[in-house]
Amino acid sequence: MFPDFTLTTVDTGGAELRVRHGGSGPPVLLLHGHPRTHTTWRHVAPLLAEHHTVVCPDLRGYGRSSKPPTTPDHEPYSKRAMAGDMAVLMRALGHERFAVVGHDRGGYVATRLALDHPDRVTHLAALDVVPIGSALARCGAEFAQSWWHWFFLAQPEVPERVINADPDAWYRTAGKDLDEDTLAAMHDPATVHCMVEDYRAGLGIDRAHDDADLAAGVKIQCPVLVLWAEGDDLPDLYGDVLGVWRDWTPDPRGRGLESGHHLAEDVPEELAAELRAFFADTTAPTSG
Repeated sequence: MFPDFTLTTVDTGGAELRVRHGGSGPPVLLLHGHPRTHTTWRHVAPLLAEHHTVVCPDLRGYGRSSKPPTTPDHEPYSKRAMAGDMAVLMRALGHERFAVVGHDRGGYVATRLALDHPDRVTHLAALDVVPIGSALARCGAEFAQSWWHWFFLAQPEVPERVINADPDAWYRTAGKDLDEDTLAAMHDPATVHCMVEDYRAGLGIDRAHDDADLAAGVKIQCPVLVLWAEGDDLPDLYGDVLGVWRDWTPDPRGRGLESGHHLAEDVPEELAAELRAFFADTTAPTSG
């Protein structure tokens, strides 16, 4: 799936990450969402590798990356902890400054990486997300009905029992063209537990981190591209998606793509073209 890419493991001090990397040129870090692994980028990564060094890890707890024990506040699965992994990972691979692309839960990690490590991130592309704090601040009946899984997955113990009883039914895998790596992750109880911990952190410590940054006036310091799926519900929930992002950066750019939620799998060529143009545009404004 990743021709001429190298598969390795990198110890970040907090987790051991399975990582695939290849290509040459300015570095780009690609972060997957739930319940995927790095293989969600299998079509996009080779296209970007024609002009970039591309790094695709499994987030801690996901796929075949290690699964650190959790704590009562779920801090080991906070986006700050995951972003810290990424900062160490990229330095270990020789990349001090890099662009980052994150989809779904990986979009929250990418956003936190840009906020916590502004000297490291040159560009942020967030796919089909708004920041966690912004989503929860705007949570109403429509959000709660559409995104009920956020609140279910944050409950203790029950989500793991429900998912592990029939992963194929929970993830509705029938009729989907899912790669074997993603399917294996869905059927691994240890991975399921860590993915659920990600959501538990989202409603608690992650929201606290976002709210604290907003209150302090912390902004993303690099150019920001926001792309969303017209076939998903982000436009219905927020109307002006870029308007939500203006709380975090004064001049976000972006648009909707004719796609389902998984942009990298549904429209990889279009997504890669959007990303290449964004990274290459030296006129992209710097926030702050």
